[in-house]
Amino acid sequence: MSLMMQLLEELTPLNRVVCSSDFDRTVRRMQQALPGSRVFEFPASGPEHNGWVIPPCWDVVDANITRNGELIYDGTWNPLAVIALSAPFEGRVSLDELKAHLHYDHRYSDSLTFHFRQLFRSWDRDWGFCVTRDLYDALEPGEYGVRIVTREGTGVLKAVAASHAGSSPYTIALCANLDHPGVSNDGLAGAVVGVEVLRRLAGRRTTFTYDLVLAPGIIGTEYYLSALPEARRQHILECVCLWMLGSATELALQESRETRSNSEHALERVMTARGVSHRRGEFETIMINDEYLWEAYGIPTCSLSRFPYPEYHSSRDNLSIMSDDSLEEAVSVILGAIDELEQTPLVEKRFQGTVCLSNPRYGLYVDPGQVSFGEAIGEEQRHLRMLQDYLPSLRGAVTVRSLAARFALPDAVVLEYLRAWERTGLVKLWT
Repeated sequence: MSLMMQLLEELTPLNRVVCSSDFDRTVRRMQQALPGSRVFEFPASGPEHNGWVIPPCWDVVDANITRNGELIYDGTWNPLAVIALSAPFEGRVSLDELKAHLHYDHRYSDSLTFHFRQLFRSWDRDWGFCVTRDLYDALEPGEYGVRIVTREGTGVLKAVAASHAGSSPYTIALCANLDHPGVSNDGLAGAVVGVEVLRRLAGRRTTFTYDLVLAPGIIGTEYYLSALPEARRQHILECVCLWMLGSATELALQESRETRSNSEHALERVMTARGVSHRRGEFETIMINDEYLWEAYGIPTCSLSRFPYPEYHSSRDNLSIMSDDSLEEAVSVILGAIDELEQTPLVEKRFQGTVCLSNPRYGLYVDPGQVSFGEAIGEEQRHLRMLQDYLPSLRGAVTVRSLAARFALPDAVVLEYLRAWERTGLVKLWT
């Protein structure tokens, strides 16, 4: 069994809500899998951040529904069976009141849904269960006993980060989620793929630094990014989010805003060259997750996922739908993209505004020719001129291969031209 499948087998059954004993267990297991990793901790007792509220530490001790002394529902049978961050409750209720606190999956009659909203609204908590629609429909009129016992304390939000150091000051982040109780694909599958990628990079010399960030969805990423020193954030060139990569569904590449990350172009080239079946979509057309948080900090962020898949947000998302082949394919594609990024120099702009490139001090002006002068216009010269005009507008470092693809030029031609720019001090090439 691969380490990825082993981690999924160990961690899927845990009640990995944002702040909980099982989430802490998950963090410790990931530390074991990632020697040298660091845990970031954000206690709920700390200062408020942008209105976000870290929920309390929350564990289910006991939960059940009874009728006439008979057990109707055991709320401990599955981590999804009690709604996330349910308030404690003990008492007798009518069928109508009970049903007001029951939630079921409207797609399937025999599965549980993931009720997650209270994790982001911990100031307004209710009690409740997630049940199958079959059970919901079978409940008969009468009085029911309800018992939900929780163990609670001050919440501490945690994120795990590991790094593979490169020779340049630039970092490419890989992001995945560790939360989502009781499910395999949503969050956890992307996390184990990220762990495997970093493990296979160990001992390899790279130009980029590669960071893996494993955090609770949305709130964990926000706290992690906000806590990074500004200088450290400035070195994160871009991010690739890894979501739901264990199912048998097709890979999906979602672009960054304005399609400007080097990673998405490398991922696309690798999948196309290898004949890997995949879809591609613009930002937020495939899914909306932590990508917008990284983008809010000025970090172009694409994602690789297998979304959508039929079992999403249900108890059907379990080990039975996990495929070692799917996980391995994702690892191989990501490492292939890293190879692409490492095999081509990175271009860093070192000037502001525009430069008079025809000045003999530079000698970089590309004249595509003038038809009115009877001059022929060559395609390569025309494309080089487009590249020349684009360079002053660079908002971040970019690979030579990405520029070559953008302007339909051979890598060697672009590299030769940029080396001339480097000799003048206008750009730096990282190799």
